[in-house]
Order: sequence, then C-alpha cells, then structure tokens
Amino acid sequence: MSLCGYRKLQADRARSRWFIGLTYKVTQWADDGIKQSGNVAGNAIYTAAKYALLFFAAIVNSFWLLGAQVLWLMCRMTARDRPKPERIKHVFVLMLENRSFDHMLGFSHIQGIDAVTGEPTAIEGADPERDWNLDPQGNKVPVFTPAKWAMDYDPGHEFPDVRIQLCGVKGEYPHIDNSGFVADFARLNPTNPGEIMQCYAPEQVPVITTLAREFAVCDHWFSSLPGPTWPNRFFIHAASSGGLDHSPTTTNIATSILFNGYKFDNGTIYDRLDAEGLNWVVYRGDLFPQALAISGMTVRAAEGCFRGFDEFSEQVNDPNYDIAYAFIEPDYHISSDFVCGNSQHPKDDVTRGEALIKKVYETIRRSPHWESSLLIITYDEHGGFYDHVAPPAAIAPGDTPTDPENNSFGFDFTRLGVRVPAIVVSPLIPRGTIDHTVYDHTSVLATVENLFGLLPLTNRDKLAHTLTHLLSLPTPRNDAPLTLPEPAQSGIPCAGETPESIAARQMAANPARAAAPPEPSMQAFLHIALLRDLHMSPPQERSQVLQHYQSIQSQGQAKQYMEQVRQKFEAQHGQQAQ
Repeated sequence: MSLCGYRKLQADRARSRWFIGLTYKVTQWADDGIKQSGNVAGNAIYTAAKYALLFFAAIVNSFWLLGAQVLWLMCRMTARDRPKPERIKHVFVLMLENRSFDHMLGFSHIQGIDAVTGEPTAIEGADPERDWNLDPQGNKVPVFTPAKWAMDYDPGHEFPDVRIQLCGVKGEYPHIDNSGFVADFARLNPTNPGEIMQCYAPEQVPVITTLAREFAVCDHWFSSLPGPTWPNRFFIHAASSGGLDHSPTTTNIATSILFNGYKFDNGTIYDRLDAEGLNWVVYRGDLFPQALAISGMTVRAAEGCFRGFDEFSEQVNDPNYDIAYAFIEPDYHISSDFVCGNSQHPKDDVTRGEALIKKVYETIRRSPHWESSLLIITYDEHGGFYDHVAPPAAIAPGDTPTDPENNSFGFDFTRLGVRVPAIVVSPLIPRGTIDHTVYDHTSVLATVENLFGLLPLTNRDKLAHTLTHLLSLPTPRNDAPLTLPEPAQSGIPCAGETPESIAARQMAANPARAAAPPEPSMQAFLHIALLRDLHMSPPQERSQVLQHYQSIQSQGQAKQYMEQVRQKFEAQHGQQAQ
C-alpha cells in the first residue's frame, strides 16, 4: 500500500469510528429520552432532536469523506508512491482458554507506567474487601488466593450462565453488578460454590506475570460477547460470530454449516490478508483447531496454511520467514476432557499452558525476527471465573447472521463479555507498560489492519482501539529477557500419556459419564472432526460419514469418532498427527 493510501485508510478509519459512535450515542440518548418522557410532546422533541443531530452528523461525515478524498489526490500528485515503512512485519497471536483477568492476574499487584498518560499507575486488580459474591446461604465469599491448579468442574460459561454471573440470578442486561458468579457455580458445585472466586498468586503463574511486568498488560481487555468459546473465537477471526451466541451442538447446526463450516458476510482476516498477498498460518497444537470450523479452512489446511506447532520453532528461526500473521492454537486434548493439554482450560493444569507461553515467547525472542515482531497473548473468554469489572457496551458488528439458528438468545451484540488477561509483547514497548484502554478481541484485527493497510471487516473492528500506540520506543529494547521463569510445579503428572489413552481410562473409570450425551464443548469439536472427515473422504463415502456423525449419542461415542478421524488422518498423511 502506498503512503498516501495508508494515510487515507487511517483518515477513513477515524471518520468511521466518529460517525458510527456518534450516531449510536445519539440514537441511544433519544430512545432513552422517549421512554422516560411518557408524553407526546416529549416524544416529539426527542425524535426531532435525534433526526436533527443525525442529519448534522451525516453532513459532517460527507464533508470529511470529501476532504479525505481531496487530500489523497493531492498527496498522490505531490508525493512519490513509496510504501509506508513498518517496523512490525510479523504479528503472532496466542489465544488460550477460559480464564478471567482477576483469576489470573488479580493478585499480581503490578505497578508501572500508564500507556496513554505516562504517569505511574497500577493494574485494576482484585480486592477482597470490595470484590465478593453471596453464596446460596447469604454468606459473603470474597476473592481469595491461591487457586487450585485444575478444577474438578468446568464452570458454566454459556450465555445464560454469564447473564447470571454478571446480572445476578434474576437480573437482565444492561443491569450489571457481577454478583452472580457464586450462585451460578453453586448449581455445579453446591458444596463449595465459592471456589469460583479463587485467583492465582503470582508465584503460581510466574510466566504470564513476568511478561506482564516486562512488556504491556491490558487490564480492560474484554471478551467480545458474554458467552462461550466458539463465538468469541470467531470474533478474533472475523470481527463477528455470524450471530452465534452459544456453543454449537449437533442438533442446531444448519445443513450448510454442517458440510462447509461457518461463513461470515465480510469474510475473515485471512481473506483480507490473501487479498493483499500477505502470508498467514495457523499453528495447531492438535488435529482439531477451532479455526477449522470456518468455511473453506479444511481446503486451506490442505494447502499448508495450518501447521503443527512442532514446526513453529524451526520456521520462526528461518531468516526468510515471511509470515505476516500467525495465529497459535493450543493443544486442547479434547478427547481427554482437556486433561494434560496446554490450553489452560479450567479442567487442565494451568502450568502446562504456562509452558506453552514460555515456549512461544522464547522462540520469537531468540529468532532473527524479534525486532520486527509483535506477540499478543489473550484468552477467548473468562470460563466462568469471577472478575469484578463490569463489561461495557459495544458496537454490534452490523453484519447479517449467516443462519437464523445461530442466535438462540436474541442477543444484539451490544455488550462485551467478561474481562480477560491480555499481554502485548514487543521490543518496541517500554518495560512496565500498563494500558487501561478498553479492548476486545477485534482490537487484534484492528491492529493487523492498521499495520498492514487492510480494510476492516465489520463495524466492531472498524471502531476497535488498536495496539499500535504501545509501540512507542524509537528503537528496539536490548534488555528484554531471553528466557522466562520455569512454570510452577503443580504436582499433577501426565507422564507422556496420549489423549486417547487418557480418554480410554476416563471412560472405563466413569461409564455413566461415557454414556451421557456429548457435552457442548465436545459437540463443537466433533463438528471439526466431521469437517476433517468429509474433506478426507471421497464423494461417494460422504453420506456414510454424515450418517455415522449423526448417530453419535454419547460422550464415549464422540471420543471414539474423534480417535477414528485421527487415525484416518495419520493413515493418509503417513505421519503422526498431533
């Protein structure tokens, strides 16, 4: 992209942010006024004021657009068509699973410098005196530390769970007081519902804590909607979930999605990168990365755009590494109910995710591309764990749901989800940076679009704050640590067991659970296994594959099917599948 084109893109982004934000606020103000006025005259005044302000905004927007076009033409006539110099050439994103900010960093007591003002500041962490919930008996349960290494239960994080957690048992949006976390968890664990208030001590998570102190920690980064993994992960790929507000199940996936994966009106960030000729890759920790649920990704995987994480170190250390955007998915170990994976899912030992963070950082730090790299580490959603900061309002993506069944709860996507940890790493970021700016997952997309001159996908990423202001140093730091601390010792062994052997042991130990219907998380990954299977199967066998998939009725059958798909992949590729 030319320098003139880049400047025009930034002007257009600023104009769009202003126009959409103003029209949203004006409409909300007028509609609230009409509801409160209760009389015809008041309604008329608010209505007239709304349209007058919207008309004024439209005029300003038109002149702004015209002015930007004129300046762009003048720039093209007077400036050489040279590319915009960029210091960042590689963006790496590691998205982990299901942890809230307070749960991971609330007791870290990190102090540093405000990213915007340059003044001394501290993270907005947890406070036992201020942050508590009531248990079913009416007792106060404050936040506390330390936390368990792994949970016995998977805390609720579907849309209805999060509504209870944020609004209370009988509450509704937008009345948020973060009072229902214990009440919601009590339905799973009535004997110890206060467990959901636990937070890790800094010495339990030394890797992420060290990165937060060494680079930039964002303490107002929210998941993109108050719901589960699947739609939140779609937001980091497409600035939208296509209307999806729940975990997909085998019964509510439309036929077109079932065969092809999820589609989005405006495509994904990968489509934008393709259009500009920029290379991208998804590094997968196992055979079933969530990004494969997007339409067309099984084809891109066959073309080499999905690579095993075991290739990460060698490729990043190649001096000719030309990947502009690398998205890293952990090893979920879905067949073993996340046990012994490294996604930091609540049922998994958190220290294995710490080891993954350490590996990713140290690989990039020691590579020849360190000075031109940006690493973003965040979590898809809060996983049901307590956080004390109320999620703010948000701009809806503005696209069309790709299937009516995607939207089960009538959610309008004008509210962000629970706060999650986010660390931004680059040698261009001063040590001890604390950023209080409001972000969500689409800020990743806005940053990539800003760095590489790409157009936004939806209204959400169009208005999202970028991270580029964090890259404030004139020259790269030379004091960034080459190594991070070793993860803490949890005492939970895995001894090299495969997920399949763990799954077999789990089913033998708990036959009732193996016979129960597949859990929501399993059903979502089961769809990825189906997409893999369909892509590997000749056309004449696909109806039989679909029948097999639709016949799965239990958790045990689901695990067996995923193992069959893994073996099929191994057989076709002649190598051990991860």
